[in-house]
Amino acid sequence: MKLILLFGPQAVGKMTVGQELEKRTELKLFHNHMTIELLQPFFGFSEEMWRICNMLRVEIFESFSKTDQYGMIFTFMWAFNEEKDWKWVEKVTDIFESNGAEVYFVELETDLEVRLKRNITPNRLQHKPSKRNIEDSEKRLLASLDTHRLNSVEGEIEREKYIKINNTDMSPEEVAEKIIEEFQLERK
Repeated sequence: MKLILLFGPQAVGKMTVGQELEKRTELKLFHNHMTIELLQPFFGFSEEMWRICNMLRVEIFESFSKTDQYGMIFTFMWAFNEEKDWKWVEKVTDIFESNGAEVYFVELETDLEVRLKRNITPNRLQHKPSKRNIEDSEKRLLASLDTHRLNSVEGEIEREKYIKINNTDMSPEEVAEKIIEEFQLERK
């Protein structure tokens, strides 16, 4: 079993890269908006929505990590300046590793100008209805620059199976290929 933790700021390309990885490997994509889009219409972006969202994710991780599947790609934003995010990543990692899985950390970073363009791509809007209010989505993306550090600094992630990719000028296919090669993932 393998878990690919694919993280970075909003509109960096996590889901799209995850879709490419899923096409090329036996890994199953669980992008963070799968639970957000389920709950957001009922609770908005509230504390209650995030509580239930995280509860669902943990249940899915615990059950999936005990299967005989090849593995999972999970996409999310990691606020490196928030201790609770570090603890959450540790919890998810522990769930999989305690069941014998290998955990891989893949961080994406992209220039802000490119992220703003990617924020309105048809694929993103198709899979993330809560992003369809472009003005609000862009406002939240820009506001996060003042409150969260969504990319690591050098040496901050002390994991052997870790790669940081600047995908500003890379296609999702190129990024997926780089990840497959770096971690020697089995192809379909």
